[in-house]
Amino acid sequence: MTTARHPMSEMPTHSVENQPDMMADINYAQIDPAFLEMIQREGASWASDHIQGFGKVIGSATVRDLARQADQKPPEIRPFDPYGRRLNEVEFHPAYHQLMKLAMKAGVHNFAWRHEGKSGAHAAQIALAYLFNQTEGGVSCPMAMTYAVYPALQTQKDVFDPIKDLLLSAEYDERSIPVHEKTAMTMGMFMTEKQGGSDVRANTTRAVPAGDKSGPGSEYLINGHKWFCSAPMSDAFLVLAQAEKGISCFYLPRWKADGSRNNLFIQRLKDKVGNKSNASSEMEFVDCHAVMVGEEGRGIPTIIEMVQHTRLFCIMGSAAIMRAGLVHALYHVSHRRAFQRRLIDQPLMRVLLADLAMESEAAAQVMMRVAGSFDRAAKDPLEDAYKRIVTAIGKYWICKRAPNFSYEVMECHGGMGYVEENPLGRLYRESPVNSIWEGSGNVMCLDVLRAIAREGDAFKRLLNDLAEDCGWHKDYDQSLDRVVTAFETGQLSEARARWLTEQLAKLIQTSLMYRHAPENIARCFADTRLGAEGGHVYGSLSEDAPIDDILERAGLSYIGS
Repeated sequence: MTTARHPMSEMPTHSVENQPDMMADINYAQIDPAFLEMIQREGASWASDHIQGFGKVIGSATVRDLARQADQKPPEIRPFDPYGRRLNEVEFHPAYHQLMKLAMKAGVHNFAWRHEGKSGAHAAQIALAYLFNQTEGGVSCPMAMTYAVYPALQTQKDVFDPIKDLLLSAEYDERSIPVHEKTAMTMGMFMTEKQGGSDVRANTTRAVPAGDKSGPGSEYLINGHKWFCSAPMSDAFLVLAQAEKGISCFYLPRWKADGSRNNLFIQRLKDKVGNKSNASSEMEFVDCHAVMVGEEGRGIPTIIEMVQHTRLFCIMGSAAIMRAGLVHALYHVSHRRAFQRRLIDQPLMRVLLADLAMESEAAAQVMMRVAGSFDRAAKDPLEDAYKRIVTAIGKYWICKRAPNFSYEVMECHGGMGYVEENPLGRLYRESPVNSIWEGSGNVMCLDVLRAIAREGDAFKRLLNDLAEDCGWHKDYDQSLDRVVTAFETGQLSEARARWLTEQLAKLIQTSLMYRHAPENIARCFADTRLGAEGGHVYGSLSEDAPIDDILERAGLSYIGS
């Protein structure tokens, strides 16, 4: 990998000699051998050229700088025009629009649906998103929701059919105009309210029929508020509101059918800890026109398929943060010296990075395994179990692991990792968001318990699949036995939900590493995640851990050259 040399290395008082040059162009896909294996394993090899081509585009120094600009110059609200007319617009930096254009051209928002029914289509979709998120995660929010809305909308054909081609478009049309005048569209989702949060049944936003008709496909007027509305510049949204028969789902466009603005009013943009390039807002609805999607009173089941897909994006987002941080750390320590040796040659640094590299791969293994289950769930009960249960497990665990991981790779850079010129600060600020959005950690764990209670056969299929790997590692066998015993004896109360979800997550990761990684690396992973070799922080490996093999599999020879 080449580097971009800084033009000013000679200063009046000193020379800049022991600092890495700026990282130049890098192909995120080609430097990740394990990731390329996963693409093939999940049936997406037919899309490999497209994925690798996108890895080159999104890993360029130019695009990485666009991410820096979009993060440092966040969107601004434009509530009114100069004459006092209500606009409810959001203005973005040009870098944001360029990133959106690149993402949509590659199909980060719709690749699976453009190739619906093809083997590995969802795996390819998530692979593209994984690469994109290694450069910038905030822009990914409208990508995630536009991808996820597709199956929910299909339940209401009279809404879906007129906009299908716009959802499948590879263009980016940033104009704020009625959707039927556009060449492409993006969509969002508004569920959360102040008094409810994750408990959407407590929502107070109301929906009443706009005319004589009611029920699916009928027009309604929405009145109320939403507390967290990300991507409010999207062309339309799925919204939950209370109808006569209970919580229902509605398609709410920004512009009404007559070409006038809909009555949704942005109150403010959230000043978030991270996710700066993405606009998140508070919204009021005053007689806002919308169309009911799905059965009245069945809004949560209607929208839950969308939520399932956005949760997959949360897994992906955290896995991508880990991988991006690891790449930057491997590059830095390969070009920085301390105590007469490169940092990468220092034994303790090598152990730390090897531990981080295993964690990063294990997260990606779950990400791609779950993505593949979305392709196969309709025809295979085991795959359906992975889609239903492991999505929640993966979202809980991988999203929980990302913040501490991000801190560790920041520390690998020393003080320069703690300044905003370095992308590590952006990764660190971004790292908590995927655990909070689309259901917090406790909600995910309770969702796992609900799935076990309601779909016991599916959970048994998952346990049986994990049991096929028994016999190769005693800690794996013992950990699985504890989970099975707790399940069979009914020792799975709500208070134990985090314990159960964590144990399942580590078992699933270990199983995937055993099946798909080199045996010595898989054994090291089991020793540290299920056995006594690991510590509470990264960097605790056994004396005989295969450090060189782990770092090579992580792409060190390319990144560090």
